[in-house]
Amino acid sequence: MYKKVLPIVIACLLLLMAGCENYETYGDKKEKERDAINSFISLMDINVISEAQFKAQGETTDTARNEFVLFNRNGVYMQIVRKGHGEKVPENKSVNVLCRFMEYNIMQDSVLVRNDQRFVLYSTATGKYDASQFIDRLTVKRTGTTITASFVSGMMYQYHGSSSVPAGWLVPLNYIGIDRPDPAVDSDDEIAFVRLIVPHSQGTADATSSVYPCYYEITYVKDR
Repeated sequence: MYKKVLPIVIACLLLLMAGCENYETYGDKKEKERDAINSFISLMDINVISEAQFKAQGETTDTARNEFVLFNRNGVYMQIVRKGHGEKVPENKSVNVLCRFMEYNIMQDSVLVRNDQRFVLYSTATGKYDASQFIDRLTVKRTGTTITASFVSGMMYQYHGSSSVPAGWLVPLNYIGIDRPDPAVDSDDEIAFVRLIVPHSQGTADATSSVYPCYYEITYVKDR
């Protein structure tokens, strides 16, 4: 009996040891994420600046130098390509904001979801070509210095199955104008446009649970 049981015990111990060797702790995953972000910054030749320098430059980033400001409190990196038109999100008032974006998983080197390619579908209801269903709609509210938001519709809502807006998406709303541009000018040149590197803790529920960072390109403009 002993001779029969011993090989089984040894086999179980070997399997347990192999499992322990392959097990990744949360700390291991965070370290891999940091390495992935640093590699991405190096690959994209990004010049990281401090919040102090960002403020000294009038809360702008020099795109010619490919500057991204790092917010130490949340680990988000941001580049403001265009500041946008008009005022920021008003205090104590809900507004609807339209976003076009691209979401890229840095660790997997792949685009997860996007709505910035401006493809359209023919609507039998209106008899017109309509791209509005692909634009992500957010309800945004500022209370003091706190900004909250939820997805109403769009690709992020469908892909991730959640109305929760990643905290990283809300960071730019402290620095950009979201008013609709003057129709007399080229609207694309007036709409706020940012690039972000968002760690898992400030990302989607999927990113948070799987511990991966994302790179985003996003435009923001107030809904009509």
